[in-house]
Amino acid sequence: MTDKELIELAKKAGNNSYSPYSHFKVGAALLAKDGRVFCGCNVENVSFGAANCAERTAVFTAIAQGCREFEKIAVSGMREGEEYQKTMPCGICRQVLSEFCTPSFEVITEKDNELSKTTLAELLPFSFKSF
Repeated sequence: MTDKELIELAKKAGNNSYSPYSHFKVGAALLAKDGRVFCGCNVENVSFGAANCAERTAVFTAIAQGCREFEKIAVSGMREGEEYQKTMPCGICRQVLSEFCTPSFEVITEKDNELSKTTLAELLPFSFKSF
């Protein structure tokens, strides 16, 4: 699957976002090593701590379906009525990704139809690990 195809799936997933408080729709598409794609969107709650990000929704869906090995994730975000903007996983999502992904795991975003890639190691150089 190409990075562009993956970002398009993330955009599509973002359409399902429940974001009445931030008005910021986020979608994620997580590519597993076996070729499956798991999508997620952000789901907000009036009790903000009960909200869940798109990236974690995708990871948790994959885990619930027995998948634990991943290659890359595409993340897409936009404020309602505006254009897509470069959207990175939050700190909690970065830590969750580090639980299941290697430091070379790719994170793909897009702005103005231009793809941008970074690695999990670049986003979270000192992840918390249990040894």
